[in-house]
Amino acid sequence: MTTAVAGHREATDRILRIFAVFTSAGYLFYLLLLAPSIVTQADHFDMWWTPTAVVAVFGSGLVLGVSSLLRDTRAVGIAGAAAAVAFLVAIPTGLLAWNGPPLTNGLGVWLSTFPGLASLAAVAAWRPILVFVHMVVACTGVQIFNHVVRDPDVTNPLVPDIAFSIMFCTLFVGAAVMALRTGRVLDSTLEATHSAAAAAAASHARNVEHARFDALIHDGVMSTLLAAARQGATPRLSAQASATLRQLDALRAGPGPNHRFEATEIVAHLRAAAGDIDDAVTLDVREASGADALTMPVDAVRAVGAALAESLRNSIQHAGPHATRAVTVRVAPKALVVEVADTGRGFDPRMVPTHRLGLTVSIVGRMNRLPGGSGRVDSAPGKGTHVNLTWAMP
Repeated sequence: MTTAVAGHREATDRILRIFAVFTSAGYLFYLLLLAPSIVTQADHFDMWWTPTAVVAVFGSGLVLGVSSLLRDTRAVGIAGAAAAVAFLVAIPTGLLAWNGPPLTNGLGVWLSTFPGLASLAAVAAWRPILVFVHMVVACTGVQIFNHVVRDPDVTNPLVPDIAFSIMFCTLFVGAAVMALRTGRVLDSTLEATHSAAAAAAASHARNVEHARFDALIHDGVMSTLLAAARQGATPRLSAQASATLRQLDALRAGPGPNHRFEATEIVAHLRAAAGDIDDAVTLDVREASGADALTMPVDAVRAVGAALAESLRNSIQHAGPHATRAVTVRVAPKALVVEVADTGRGFDPRMVPTHRLGLTVSIVGRMNRLPGGSGRVDSAPGKGTHVNLTWAMP
């Protein structure tokens, strides 16, 4: 099983799909329930209106449920808007197609039975203010429709009917609006959490990098002083001192935005990042022809190193005590591939909770946000885990 970086609409999309299925089931229920009334009342309208209205109103509602199965949830919004508009259009066209005689039952025209359901469909497509406007218009419209087509002896006062219809539908439409709003708030909170975690991980990576440079420069300074004490002033000592001073200047200024690591520095950084987590792991470095020509931006090297470290950390924590780990680094002139594999217990990436940030943010998310980078995690229960981190020159 393969996983990629999770989007920040996961909670909203999940609620939206469930909501679309629920609303579509309501359309199917009302179609079956009202079928006798639809057939009975067909003689009161022009021949074209009843089949057209049934297909437009109920058909769009059923399509809403089908759209929830598609990968892109924008289809749910389109289907919801179509169902909402179809209901509104059916009201004035029904009045135009009305031929009489007046209805003598107390229920009125079949279309007036479910105005709130059409507004529920609108929740999937529109902002809350437009949804409530739709609900008021739909409830008012169908009650006026009823008032026109029913026999005066069975007609209720118009205003109370409109008020009751609006208040009744508000309960369900309001609940749907709040449910989607809750999903959006959750997604927003997760996005903020992911950003904070990514920033913390980047800060940690920079600290590790500075510590590594501190150690290298410390060695350079001590080596220069030792050479000066033993050899005195020589051309070789002068060159070594100049190199050490350049290192100190670079540390003070920090690597610039255009600074790039060469292939040997890249591998050294990855080896240090892996060693900080698991000193027993060794890197299997495989260089393609011309690999020495590879250079990478500092931030890209740090991102790959941090993702490698997090992959090893996850493996140590979750793979099991008997799992073995292997890290393969493939260096090409314009690309770098790091593979982390273990023989542990594995897992189903689809079952990882969204609040678990190691996989989503520190590994896959970090690589997928990197220009030229990509991350993938392949795993299955009982079959170990394989992490692929790739960077290619953009």
